[in-house]
Amino acid sequence: MTERHTPPTPPRRRRGWAGGLCLAAAALLAVLAGGAGAAAPADTGAWFERFKTEATDEELYRFLYAMPKGGDLHNHLSGSVLDDWFYELALAQGERGYHFYTRVRIDNCRPYGGDAFGPDPYLLLFLTLQESSWQQLSPCEQGEFERLEDLDAGQRRAWLDSMVLDKAHEGRDEFFQTHWQRMGDLYLNPYFTADALVRNMQAFGREGLLYLETMIGVLGFLNPDGSRLTPDEVAAIYRERLREADAVATGVAVKLQVAILRFAPNAEEMLRTLYAFVARNRDLFVAVNMVGREDNDKGYPLRFLDTLRALRRDYHGVRLSIHAGEVDEPNDHVRDTLLLGADRIGHGVNLITDPDTMRLMRHGPYLVEINLISNLLLEYVDDYAQHPFPEYLRTGIPVALSTDDRGMWDSNLTDEFFVAVREFNLSWDELVLLSRNSLSYSFAPPPLKTELLSRYALRLANFERRLAGNPAVVLATDARSHGFLCRRYALCDLAPASPETEETP
Repeated sequence: MTERHTPPTPPRRRRGWAGGLCLAAAALLAVLAGGAGAAAPADTGAWFERFKTEATDEELYRFLYAMPKGGDLHNHLSGSVLDDWFYELALAQGERGYHFYTRVRIDNCRPYGGDAFGPDPYLLLFLTLQESSWQQLSPCEQGEFERLEDLDAGQRRAWLDSMVLDKAHEGRDEFFQTHWQRMGDLYLNPYFTADALVRNMQAFGREGLLYLETMIGVLGFLNPDGSRLTPDEVAAIYRERLREADAVATGVAVKLQVAILRFAPNAEEMLRTLYAFVARNRDLFVAVNMVGREDNDKGYPLRFLDTLRALRRDYHGVRLSIHAGEVDEPNDHVRDTLLLGADRIGHGVNLITDPDTMRLMRHGPYLVEINLISNLLLEYVDDYAQHPFPEYLRTGIPVALSTDDRGMWDSNLTDEFFVAVREFNLSWDELVLLSRNSLSYSFAPPPLKTELLSRYALRLANFERRLAGNPAVVLATDARSHGFLCRRYALCDLAPASPETEETP
């Protein structure tokens, strides 16, 4: 299968960094240091330029996987569940009284003229409901569903595939109008969400990440009987899960953002509710984020100007990171988002069409959260040659790479770095800057931010020392490739993490 509008990019024809990963370290040193011994850490940049020229795609990926990284600042937790986690995490909620059903057939149970395309679309396979919601359906509609435990192998694979954007005909509408709806009540289960958060922490920790700042839900969550949990009850569940040993062992620090759907009729009410929520849960929550399609004009930024000005009269320290510039046409959304008080811009693809705002953001206090894989798959660029990321990076607009909805792309943060190096010839200094930016512009409290920057500096120095002493040791042997890189770059079947794979809690 190919990515839409763009044929797969063939693997680079390189003779290999040292003719293959199995060569002895001495041979590697001879190739990379020109026979003169190991390069000094100060020469890492020059070493990396030679490495890019000679390395295969697999070697480049293994290097980037092992490279220390800062944080992921633009991460939708609900969209970051890899498909091989979904089934296990959903069934695990049975211990807490939750059981899930998914629609595997359509028997035309609803009469003609019903709302087939609303928030709960009838004509949508693999919509997932918890048992209390399923019980409210008519007997005919109940018959369209199967319990997740009872899915046969084909149904289970189709259910998992339905939440990954991996086919040539899929794009923006498929993502925005079906992926989230298929998650259904799974999205409203706080324990599933908390467990998925820890899975992400584990996987990101293996990639060398120090910090995760993810968007997460707190509104509308359900008990097994269908009754609603309050936002503070949901926060308590997240807090408790993050204290458990497996979460702490990841070494990944976590802070949370809450998201509002910008074009919802009650978006202002949601904003007031969540602003107050963040203010009273500052130990874990740091920001509010406005999400949703910008091409739905009901969510235009200035709609919220008066509401935010009123909220700032009563609350301090609630940060804003707002999706802006994730549209095809030129507009003033990024500029208007800064006026709302945002410190970070999510995506910013069309910022390139607003020179005045670009000048404002150069060397300034604002950061653009760059999502290379997302922007391609959702067709905001047809090819990476169109992406403005290198222009922002190289004119001094602060940027950081992030994963957006990595589960739905089947990708990870290393994939974003791989795309950036492969498509835009990033230097070692630029790689380091991107990671530092992801910590410097995070919403982590100042003491934590200082600690994270110090930890990153130590990890980076150690990595460069190891690189100078023996380049062979910095190629990750436990790197795991993902579906996006396989489809686009034919970089497939890298060994999963060992001995503990990403399928292991």
